[in-house]
Parts: sequence; structure tokens; C-alpha cells
Amino acid sequence: MRRPVITARAAATFEPVGRSVATARAFVRDTLQGWGCADIVDDAVVLTSELVTNAVVHAGTAADVLCLRNESGVRISVADRYPEREIPLQNAGQVVVHPDREGGRGLLLCGALASRWGVEYTAAQKHVWFQLDLPERPAGTRSAGPALPVDALPVTDTRVRVAVIQIDRGGCISFWNEDAQDLFAYDPEQVIGKPLTDFAAWPHTPGTGTGIAEALQLSRWEGSYGIRGADGRVVPVYASHLRVRDADGEASTVCLLVRDHERAILQSPQRTPAPDAASQSDRSEGRPSDPFEVFIGSPAPDDLDGLLQRTVERARDMLDGDAAYLLLATDDETELEVRASTGLPSARQRFARVPVEAGSGRYGSARMPAVHEDLTAVPGAVPLLSGTGMRSVVTVPLKVEGRLTGSLGVAAEGAGRYTNEEALRLQFAADRIALAVERARLTELEKLRRGSLSFLVEASDLLAGTLDRDQTLALMAQMTVPTLATWCAVYTVADQTSEPELSYVLHEDEDRIDGLKTLLMKVDPPEPVPTPGARVWTAPGDAAHDAALRTSMRSLGLGNAARPSTGPGATLATAAAVGGETVVLPLVARNRVIGMLTLGKPTEEHFRQEILELAEDLSRRAALALDNARLYSERTAISQSLQRSLLPPEPLPDVPGVEVEVIYRAAGEGNEVGGDFYDLFPIRDGAYGFAIGDVCGTGPEAAAVTGLARHALRLLAREGFGGPAVLERLNAAILDEGSRSRFLTLLYGELWPQEDGGAVLKVVCAGHPLPLRLRQDGTVEPAAEPQPLLGVMDDLELYEQTVTLDPGDVLLCVTDGVTERREGTRMLGDDGLTDVLTTCTGLTAGAVAARVLRAVERFAAEPASDDMAILAMRVPEVQAG
Repeated sequence: MRRPVITARAAATFEPVGRSVATARAFVRDTLQGWGCADIVDDAVVLTSELVTNAVVHAGTAADVLCLRNESGVRISVADRYPEREIPLQNAGQVVVHPDREGGRGLLLCGALASRWGVEYTAAQKHVWFQLDLPERPAGTRSAGPALPVDALPVTDTRVRVAVIQIDRGGCISFWNEDAQDLFAYDPEQVIGKPLTDFAAWPHTPGTGTGIAEALQLSRWEGSYGIRGADGRVVPVYASHLRVRDADGEASTVCLLVRDHERAILQSPQRTPAPDAASQSDRSEGRPSDPFEVFIGSPAPDDLDGLLQRTVERARDMLDGDAAYLLLATDDETELEVRASTGLPSARQRFARVPVEAGSGRYGSARMPAVHEDLTAVPGAVPLLSGTGMRSVVTVPLKVEGRLTGSLGVAAEGAGRYTNEEALRLQFAADRIALAVERARLTELEKLRRGSLSFLVEASDLLAGTLDRDQTLALMAQMTVPTLATWCAVYTVADQTSEPELSYVLHEDEDRIDGLKTLLMKVDPPEPVPTPGARVWTAPGDAAHDAALRTSMRSLGLGNAARPSTGPGATLATAAAVGGETVVLPLVARNRVIGMLTLGKPTEEHFRQEILELAEDLSRRAALALDNARLYSERTAISQSLQRSLLPPEPLPDVPGVEVEVIYRAAGEGNEVGGDFYDLFPIRDGAYGFAIGDVCGTGPEAAAVTGLARHALRLLAREGFGGPAVLERLNAAILDEGSRSRFLTLLYGELWPQEDGGAVLKVVCAGHPLPLRLRQDGTVEPAAEPQPLLGVMDDLELYEQTVTLDPGDVLLCVTDGVTERREGTRMLGDDGLTDVLTTCTGLTAGAVAARVLRAVERFAAEPASDDMAILAMRVPEVQAG
């Protein structure tokens, strides 16, 4: 087999961090758009997102993304560096995971979206690759269908009969083949020379088609009717008519007919035929080759909006109307949505919705043609035309295989302009365009679905990337404006008894945000109803309209109030900004309404149903992210409050004749309670207790031991116990905690300032980093000896050591977050701390603590991973004279 030729290549490596997923998506999107492969960008982005997530998040390794373009499409490979992490096989007896679960979802999407995919293992990497083929457009192919299983093929009789009938310029039969004889039981002698109308049972329901005489004059026609057989029974047939001419220029029509249930043999998508010599000749002589071209023009627009706009313009011109509009049906065929119009205020009408069944009268359903000769006689018969000045209107349905797909209407300002004859002409045009419209609509829906999937993947990634409430609110608004709406407002509900609060407002025009926020603050917030789906909210539009009206009256001198300081322009601009449709979607998380997402359009604009469904999906994800941010904020606030309760109240007591400085730095994101603590407190007159300690671990258990230690030290010291007795009793109390106990390293001492300017300290160092003493000459030495830590052994024999600080001496006490600061394999350690302290001769206690902190921070580039506490005490030098 010939290997595909690689025509372009792009590669990138992404680190094992969460933001790499979004970066990888942007890399693939930019690469494929640069290659001109826009048709497969959305699928490629979704699959890459899932596979890179598997690598950098679940496998925890870097991801190598390789994009290769070949003749048929694009192949993308995602490699991680964890080859031992195998892919579960579907045929290995394992249950296939649900698509909503994280694990395995990427492979399910590969199977659903990719043309081919696979997994390759090497000694160092695992490659998951997928191939997305570009749409094939073979030269000369008019239409093609996929290979189908036998039971899915159309059903026909054992022998398929295709009747070939030729009709001359006068409408009479000039040729009748053998299959026509078998189908309808007429011999050729019985029918040749007779008009086809003598045998055709043409549908005469007003507005459902055109006459057979008109159909035979068209260059091409395809549809259903009946042929009355020799036995008098009508045989339903599906026919394809082609208008031709012979060498002498004589025109005739060739009709191919099959039984109606065998229509698949002749039925084909309505496309403009490939140009050939004959058709080019026809065009050169001014004779178009297809009724589709006659109506829509050639070439036909590729996009749905262009096709619909061309349709309404041609329909208006065909019936010499003043306006025309086209509506598309929703999936459940209960409503019609305005998608194109001409001669009407399109900005006001676009995406407006009307019911299919508007009443019980003759013209109450959009499923049948309707002609209104004078709308003033039936007010409200066509709500879409209210206030437009149109008086007569004709509407016809667009149907594909009996299913309503839309409605086409033409209106005029004069009364009595349209009759059933115009309805027949418009219906014929609608029959020709319906299939093309349905195809374009389905194509648009598919693109929107894939784009929506890509949008939701990126939105979920962004929302999951933050636990900050304000940032989550901002992301919610920024993702909807301007992608889904012109402006957005987010209301939050603190609890079930609280009123909704306006928390964030965003408009695509930043100059409109303040005016919009002021307007919404004056309007009662929407009710926090948990019912899913979007509901219309008219209060902002009504308030804006009233404000604009009052401003206009004041500007004209018709009001009693003073002219507003902002001028009429600001209020009128705000009214225009919120004058369209406004919808509210509930933010429901964990069975509770936590807020509302409000989306709005400018004056007279409406939301598409597909956009509302996408907004509903986004609101569910945003609600969960907002509630997670709330819970995280509450947990952080509780943790910080608990952490503050474990530290001594500020400020610390002043110790006469001794400088004292404490620096405390908690590691982490603030949602975990640390285990480091310190304290300085008076014991009795002239004596002060100090302590610095570190409880093993973090969280509630460590906090319990920390609180126990700090309060027990104060209580026991003030009861008159010495250092060893205090720590021995604290050790017993910690062990009494049982499974909740944690071991504790603690440096405890008592300080007596001396009248001669020095200080005497008695210290006990229970498993804690030793305190360091800095003398005036720059020498540094440990000020205590190590002893067993607390919370491990029952019987401790501790002793205290006496240290005398002379004027100018410094005593430095730290927790292990200082000495165990790491950069790769290097650690600051006791020696590094000693070197730093050596340089602190002559500095105040505050300057010593600050220099030690700077040295610790500069030792490594990464943030500290452990809490740090630094306690520095210095006896000032005695001033001479």
C-alpha cells in the first residue's frame, strides 16, 4: 500500500500543567486554520483537548502533539511519557465507560468523530493518534451515498419497471415503452397521440403544486402524481421530467416514471447540473437549464443565511410584492423562527418566533397555503406584519417528505393583491427550494453543534481553572458576551432567604456598562425559580423604554423634572442596548438556586433557539463552578480564621530591655491550617515566656494540637511550673488525644531581662531546630542541646539550659520551614542559616529577622512549600555616657 505523502507538519510539546490543555487546543486550531482545513477544526480541537488532558492531567507527563497533513486529511498524534498506562480494550471483558465520565472519554470521542484512530506503544512513550478526512469532492460526481447494510436499502419489486414516456410540444404522448405498458396496461396504440392529461391524475389541492401543463413546459421537474390505468385504478407514480429538443429544434418532454414506493430509483438531491455543451448553449441563448436556477439564481449561495436571503428577495420580485419573509420550523415543529426578510425591519424581526398552529380557522396553520386579501379585516392574523403597513399576504409551507421545515410569505401594501393563482406559483417555488433549504439548515446545525461542543470544552476548562468567586463571575460574563449575547448580568443568591444581588454586569460596548448597571439596579431582580431552561424577562426592556421616554420628554421641555445631568443621549443609548429580548437562566448547583444568568439583545433582536440551548448548557457548568468557588472561599475564610486563633494576639507584649521581632509565613493557598506557631507572653513580674513550635502535618488534627500546645504553655507557665515540667505535662496531654495526636517539636524558654542591660534565658529544646546565638564579635553557636520531641514517648526526662545574652547579642529561633528550604537537591540547612546569621552583627532584631527571610526566599525560585516562623531576640548595646 502506498504511504500517504506528508504535505505539511507541525509539532509542539506541552508541560504537565493544567493550562497546557488550552494552549494545545489553540496550537491545533491555529495550525489547521493555517492549512485551510476549517471543515475539521472543531472535531480536531475537541479530540486534542481530551487526549492532552489524559496526558498532562491524568498521566501527569508532558504531551507531544504532532500534526501531519496529507492528501486525504489530517493526522494528529498525542504522545505521553507514561507507556505503562495502558488503554482498556473494549473486547477484554471490561465495561465501556459512560461518555459523561472523565476516564476513557477521549477514546470514545475518537471512535465517534475520527475517520481512523489507534494507539502505539514504544519503550518511552504511548502515542494516541487519529485521522480526520477532509470532505471528498470527486470531479464528475453529482451525488453519492455511503455504503449501507442490505436491510437498510430501499424496497422494490422483484423486477423494477421504469416507464419511459415522451410528450410532444402539444402535450400528446409520442412514445410509450414496454415498461409503461406493463405498469398501466395500455398498449402503445391506445395512448400515442393522446394528451397526457387524459391519463394523469394530477393533485388539484390549491397551493400544493402546479398544473401538469405547466410542469411539462419546465426544463426539469420531479415529483409525485398518479396515472389512471386501463382498469380505471390510479397508480401512484414518482416521475422525473426532462425537457429536450431534437436536431431540428423541436421541443419535447421525456418522462421517467416508477411506482411511488420505488421513488428512490429516480429521486435525487436537487442540485444545479454540471455544465455541459448543451446547457452552456441553452444559457448562451438565454434559456436557463433548471427551475431551481430560474428561481434562486446561479450560482446558489453556499451558506444558509445567503440562501434564505436570496429566496425572500426572489419571492418578492416574482410576485411583485413589497416585502417577503422566510421562517424555519423548530425540531418539534411547534414554532417557526424568522430567519430572513426583505422590506421589513429585519433587525426587529430576526429570530422572532411564532406558533405553527396559530388558530382553528382556515388559515390558522402554517402547514397549509394561505391568502389574506386584506389584513385590516382580520387584525392579528399575521402577527409578524403588525405595524408594518402590509395589507395583503400570501404564505406557503416548505415541506420535505411531508415534514414541515419552514414557511415562505410575500406581502404587499395594497389590499387584494394576491389570489390562489399567486399561491400556486409561490408554492411551486417553495417546493423547488425546500430541499436545498433543509440541507443548508442541517449543515448549519451540524457546524453549530460541533462549534458548541468545542465552546463548552473550552468554557469548562476555563471555569475549572479558578476557585476565585469574582474571577468565576467575570469568566461567566466574558464567555457569553459577545459570543451568545450582547450584554450579560449575573445575579447571586446567598441563601434561600436572601434576595438576589446584582454581582456582575458586562456589555460588548464598555461605554454602556455603567448605564446598564444603573438601570438594572433600579429594576427588581428576577425571581430565583429553579425551573430549567430560559424564560423571557421583560422588566429591563420596559424600564429602559420608560426612562428613554421620560428623557425625551424632558429634552423637549414637556416634563416638569429638571433635565438629567447625563443628557438624553446616555439614557437613549442604554434603552437601545437592552431593548431586545432578555432571558433569564437559573444557576442551579446541588439542588439549590445560587443565582441567575441574564442575557440580553439590543433593540428588537431575539435569541436563536440553538443559542438558548447552548446558554443553558453553559449555565449548568457555570453554576457548579460558582458554587465550588463559594465553598472554597468559605473554607479559606474558616481556615484563615482558625489559623489566626492559633497565633498570639497582636501586638506582642513589650519586653523591657529586649528587642523582639516575629515573622510568620503560611505556605499553600490559604485553605489549609498550618502546624507552625509561636508565642510570647508575660508569666509574672519581670519574667516572660516564649515558644516556637511545629506540629506534624496540617489540617484540623494539627490545628487541634497547635491550639492545645499554645494554651497549655501559657496556663502551666503561669501556674509556676518550670520549663521541663511544662513540657512534660504538655507531652502527656498530647498523648491523651489518642489517634488525633501529632508529634510536636517545641522550643520553650523563659526570659528575665537584667537591670545591667543583659538577659537570662532558660530554654528547653524538644526535638526542635536549635536556637542560634550571635555574639558581637560575629561568632554563632547553638544556644541549647537537642532533647526528645513531644507526643511520642510517655516518660520524658527533660532539662533546661541557661543562656545569658550580653548587650549586642542575638538569639534566633526558627522552624524547620527555614532550615529545610530546598532548591533541587540543595538544602539551606543549619550551616546555611549560620552563614546568614554571621552577617547580622550590629543589626536590630527586626533587621535580623528580615535578612533571614530574604535569604530563605532567594535560596529557591519556587514558592515555599512549608510554613515558616522566625523569632529574633536581641539585647541592645548599652549607650555610653
